[in-house]
Amino acid sequence: MIAQAAASMIGAPLQNLKRTLVYMIAVFAAATAGFVAAGWSVGDAAYMVTLTIFSVGYGEVRPIDTPYLRGLAIATIMLGCTGMIVLTGALVQVFAHYQLKRLLGMDRMQTQIERLTDHAIVCGFGRIGLQLAKELAAARTPFIIVERSPAKCDEVRAAGYLALCADATDEASLQEAGIARARVLATVLPDDATNVFITLSARNLNPRLEIIARGEAPSTEGKLIHAGADKVVLPTHIGAERIAELIIYPRTARFVGESTELRELKRGLNDFGLELEAVTVPRHSALAGASVAEAERRGNGGFFIVQIDRAATGEGPAQSFVHPGEDVRIEAGDTLVLVIRGSRVAAGAVFNAPKGPGPVGRGYRVTE
Repeated sequence: MIAQAAASMIGAPLQNLKRTLVYMIAVFAAATAGFVAAGWSVGDAAYMVTLTIFSVGYGEVRPIDTPYLRGLAIATIMLGCTGMIVLTGALVQVFAHYQLKRLLGMDRMQTQIERLTDHAIVCGFGRIGLQLAKELAAARTPFIIVERSPAKCDEVRAAGYLALCADATDEASLQEAGIARARVLATVLPDDATNVFITLSARNLNPRLEIIARGEAPSTEGKLIHAGADKVVLPTHIGAERIAELIIYPRTARFVGESTELRELKRGLNDFGLELEAVTVPRHSALAGASVAEAERRGNGGFFIVQIDRAATGEGPAQSFVHPGEDVRIEAGDTLVLVIRGSRVAAGAVFNAPKGPGPVGRGYRVTE
């Protein structure tokens, strides 16, 4: 009920204006038709009605010398002038309504910004900015979007996020976004030069601020770090690396998805910078036949093996080694559960490295 009343109040000024316009058009048409019926031309009749309705008083176009014309003129004056007063009031009401609405909206936004503390400032609302906003909102992390495009600002507000429609390269805009009270700033614009400039400005305004910057070209990473960024994200590099990981670890999603405990474990490991992956040892792998200790040694500390799942064969049933000892041998076709603390791509390379050819001659054989 309250929502309906509010909507009715918001729509009232426009409705009043529309109704008054319809009324004035009807009065104008009826009065003009009345003068035409008295033998006037359409031009003279319309001119006379216009002068009468707007109370200009330039004089009569033709003599008003019959009771009919005088009665028509009096009716036009009463109805037309009254309608013009109402129309003027409706126009003022509409303008005041939208001005007030705009001012209240700006005041409310400013109040919300002033209340922010330990928040995140996101510069740019493109594809990455949109996804970032969704993740921050889901995590209930306070943030504000700084975007100079009015159309995108409307998108931000329509999505329910706090937006400041301003240029993030302007230090005054960053100050208005509360950079002095912010915890972190992420500049995710698709232009490297703009991200470098924003990083420089942000670092100058708040030396304690954590700055995360987006870079398109790999050569920009050093410039952003030099400008004051704490971390640099290269979306193209991350995307390519993620695709490579999906190719290297095709079993991880299915393996982890089968167990709620494993999903929880994977999320817990992520908090410590570790990853849980499952990899099947290819037949050509150099680690086929190697011990767990040897595999971890070749990984150079980049991973350790926490489980080995071995499928059933004609020689024996399926086996699962949880926390396998260092002397357990890895066989081709085994699925290994790894905890990785470095590059997942580099860890996968250890298992996919082929066996080197052995020396050929008497007493030797070719290693498969």
